[in-house]
Amino acid sequence: MGKDTKDSYLVGLIGSGIGPSLSPALHEREADRQGLRYLYRLIDIDTLRVPPQAVGDLVRSARDLGFDGLNITHPCKQLVIEHLDALAPQAEALGAVNTVVFEDGRAVGHNTDVTGFAASFARGLPDVPLERIVQLGAGGAGAAVAHAMLTLGAERVTVVDALSDRAADLAASLNRHFGEGRAVGATPDALRTLTGGADGLVHATPTGMAAHPGLPLPAELLHPGLWVAEVVYRPLETELLRAARELGCATLDGGGMAVFQAADAFRLFTGREPDSTRMLADITELTELAERAGAVGSPS
Repeated sequence: MGKDTKDSYLVGLIGSGIGPSLSPALHEREADRQGLRYLYRLIDIDTLRVPPQAVGDLVRSARDLGFDGLNITHPCKQLVIEHLDALAPQAEALGAVNTVVFEDGRAVGHNTDVTGFAASFARGLPDVPLERIVQLGAGGAGAAVAHAMLTLGAERVTVVDALSDRAADLAASLNRHFGEGRAVGATPDALRTLTGGADGLVHATPTGMAAHPGLPLPAELLHPGLWVAEVVYRPLETELLRAARELGCATLDGGGMAVFQAADAFRLFTGREPDSTRMLADITELTELAERAGAVGSPS
């Protein structure tokens, strides 16, 4: 039976501290509108009291129990790779998986973070200059976003991370994939010089989430000629975006990435085309409800 001929799906999310995740609601709302029976389960390694290295056992159990697929989030996106049968090219290039599809007994890894950010950026900041980009954060989200920016045509991305080795390693990986000189690593002490000459700033750290409030860099380093793109989506208006908008910067919140990566995963799981416009309305409503309820946690 082909995916698009089924009307019932069982999927899940594996990660740490994922109780407040909006992924179940995003997926299930869209499935309801398409007349599907769609159950999205949270598989929280903290609740199960197992280490991240248990992700392989959890993936095998989900496959044996008849799941159609899984989303994977922090801290399991790299660890899951060795437990999969195949990788899509995007996931292989990135070295991280956030979506696993079960087909014919095989577990195939994909990465929809890259495509999700790229689609959000192209929609929200379509005409901004892309010559010199400064990116804060070289972790899992940072790797996906940097790949997306270079795929979109950024000439040079400077990856800034407090862990200099992590920034350098990501830059080296990007250069191997996109060509020498397209990326460089740096530490926060270089930010004043970097932002002064940059076209845009991409933020890909947890700072600004409800559980990690604050600004990821001094506000005085922002300037009106700088566009600012955010990965955090809870809240949709982070302190960084608020400060940037007050200066008149063009901005992009993290809601679009959350929606488009979920839409791409929904398509992989079901073979059906999601309505991303409806899902963008969902994310606004869901984040407002979560903020009113005071929920905090993973941005998955």
